[in-house]
Amino acid sequence: MVLNDRYEVKTVIGTGSYGIVYLCNDLKKNENIVIKQLRNSKRRSKKELKQFENEMTILQMLNHTNIPKFHENFSYGGNVYFVMDFIAGDNLEAHIFSNQLTFNEKESLFFLDELVGLVTYLHGHDICHQDLRIPNILLKNHQPILIDFGLSIMINSTDLAQESILELKRQDFYDLGEILLYALYTTYASKSKKALPWTEELSLEKETVHILKRLLTIQEPYSDIKEISMDLQAALKSQKLN
Repeated sequence: MVLNDRYEVKTVIGTGSYGIVYLCNDLKKNENIVIKQLRNSKRRSKKELKQFENEMTILQMLNHTNIPKFHENFSYGGNVYFVMDFIAGDNLEAHIFSNQLTFNEKESLFFLDELVGLVTYLHGHDICHQDLRIPNILLKNHQPILIDFGLSIMINSTDLAQESILELKRQDFYDLGEILLYALYTTYASKSKKALPWTEELSLEKETVHILKRLLTIQEPYSDIKEISMDLQAALKSQKLN
């Protein structure tokens, strides 16, 4: 199948209730690209169409080597599509569960530091990702690539109160905490049949525990990405001293 007389569909690489993602060959440039299609069942919904258009708008606003670049959008056969970069690599979920990728505490913190850099970039552009999960992070040369902006929100284009904006940012922070926890558990070997809280199962430096507790809102949650970065640098410094 060839879309828009240009993009030859090679395979489906992602499906969800909202969209279908194809790996295609751009016949004009003879290179791989990715095309996202709004599902047929969603295209008559104004809300779903607006969400699809919102994702396109956000990708067009961004210019970062660790985020796929937007190329164009088009309609074909009654469906709507947009084209973006193809970035080779498995997502973090596959690396952890299928390829047995592991992170020790220091590596987990360094990885979080890379993600914090990406979230800093997004928040600096008044964008909250809202779906920071291990399936939405690709790894390329050990660098995280952030994908799937379908749930992202532009906080400067809405009539949101400051409290609501802070809640959106804190959702991204909470998601970072979940990812850090996933990374830390990759080297954990259970010694007990009984599931215990991570605070009891994981043996971590106090600086790492402090970051996790604030990200996961167990203690006073972070209000700004710069606070996370400062605590992270302190935690990394502690790791180097040990």
